[in-house]
Amino acid sequence: MRKNSIKNTRINGEVQRELANIIRGGIKDPRISPLTSVVAVEVAPDLKTCKAYISVLGDSEAQKATLEGLKSAEGYIRRELAHTVNLRNTPEIRFILDQSIEYGVHMSKIIDEVTVKDDENV
Repeated sequence: MRKNSIKNTRINGEVQRELANIIRGGIKDPRISPLTSVVAVEVAPDLKTCKAYISVLGDSEAQKATLEGLKSAEGYIRRELAHTVNLRNTPEIRFILDQSIEYGVHMSKIIDEVTVKDDENV
């Protein structure tokens, strides 16, 4: 299976949807922030590894605690994923923090500040 094939794209979407459901409703770890979302998933063509890009709204401590909680719950997450997604192998999941949303909000604030200063100068 190629990396950008239709089958791989379908598997990525299915795993992303199920990971989001598991994180939202199945994990009782208090370290995991309720404002955690799965942004993207990349399952390797051999179905052995998976990169899950997650976004956590909050400060850096909440992000770090959420990553630790997800890493400690990886076994549970893999078991739940094996029950819900019919794959030959249940991939090992590596959680990666995606800060693109926070970056976008930060840039939007900077643009707003520049436009307000520009409007005051006119």
